[in-house]
Amino acid sequence: MDHVFSGVAKFQKEVYPNKKAKFQKLATGQNPEVLFITCSDSRIDPNLVTQTDPGELFICRNAGNIVPPHSNQTGGMTASIEFAVAALGVSHIVICGHTDCGAMKGAINPEGLDSLPHVKEWLGHCRAATDVVKERCGHDKLSLEDLEAVTKENVVQQIQHLRTHPAVAAKIATGQVMLHGWVYNIGSGEVLCYNGENGEFVAMDQAAAEEQLARAE
Repeated sequence: MDHVFSGVAKFQKEVYPNKKAKFQKLATGQNPEVLFITCSDSRIDPNLVTQTDPGELFICRNAGNIVPPHSNQTGGMTASIEFAVAALGVSHIVICGHTDCGAMKGAINPEGLDSLPHVKEWLGHCRAATDVVKERCGHDKLSLEDLEAVTKENVVQQIQHLRTHPAVAAKIATGQVMLHGWVYNIGSGEVLCYNGENGEFVAMDQAAAEEQLARAE
């Protein structure tokens, strides 16, 4: 923990003074544009990857970047999504998966999670993703060779879960919220974006160019 304590001291002495005005403004409220849902994996830093400052992203993290389908049972993710959309008025929601995801490895091999019952139950929200990949590949059982496919499909399925949340569905219907699916490659820094029209993941620069072209038309 020594480096954590020293990091706080460095923030207070060097970082905060240079951004004092921004932090003082944030002290009285927030107005993020993006709800960013990603994995709890320690290797993922949303602000670093997106090069955004405090106050720009409303971040939700959990094992597997999962969004449970809406139900009458309140949970942390459900409440956070509702708050971000209905109270804060975010206009974009990103679900960001990543390479070498331990949660997706667990979803591929749920039998190996018997000693982690809560993790096993939580990853049940990924079952649609694993079943889709099995069906596409014609496999009865998945392996680590299917990890990339499951990671991508999980992002797609969690986007579908998002649409079941009333606050999200209402804003999508009126064009006030857009959904985005990303997969971040830890080793290369590449970010792939999901194209809902053709079901493919493409490089972010290509996705950005396609979006600009669509707006121009």
